[in-house]
Amino acid sequence: MRRGRFGAGGIQSLIIALALAGGSVIAFKPNGRALEGRAHVTDGDTINIGDAKIRLKGIDAPEMDQTCSRSGRSYRCGDTARRALIDIVSGENVQCKAAGRDRYQRILARCSVKGSDIGARMVESGWAVSYRRDYDMQEMRARSRGEGLWAGEFERPQDWRRSRAGD
Repeated sequence: MRRGRFGAGGIQSLIIALALAGGSVIAFKPNGRALEGRAHVTDGDTINIGDAKIRLKGIDAPEMDQTCSRSGRSYRCGDTARRALIDIVSGENVQCKAAGRDRYQRILARCSVKGSDIGARMVESGWAVSYRRDYDMQEMRARSRGEGLWAGEFERPQDWRRSRAGD
């Protein structure tokens, strides 16, 4: 009599493999996961805490090679936004609560320093814009005061990326 495709050991291995795969889905689904520690800033809306790459949920900051203008002069607003985020998190313990992943598999999270929402601070200071209407009130205040990006002319980061998608 010929045995089926899997022997007893093969079935056990299959069950273990399926259990591990199911467990990895749980481990890699970050919803609600708390992350805490010192942050390393990548750009104006992305930080790393340890090995976790975190995209600040609800904001969009200029890209690192994006330029803007103020008083008729061009400046690297992506770099300026990054420095603004560094000023917020430098030397501080950052607490984040994961809310999913973006299309690049970065963890999307709301993060704070000493109870202050980092995304809200970036938008209110004018170095990021509200993304998906999350920080519209902060953006309106920054715009009315001419803060950060609003002190000159700039292209919204999303539009800037879209205009260069064919490059």
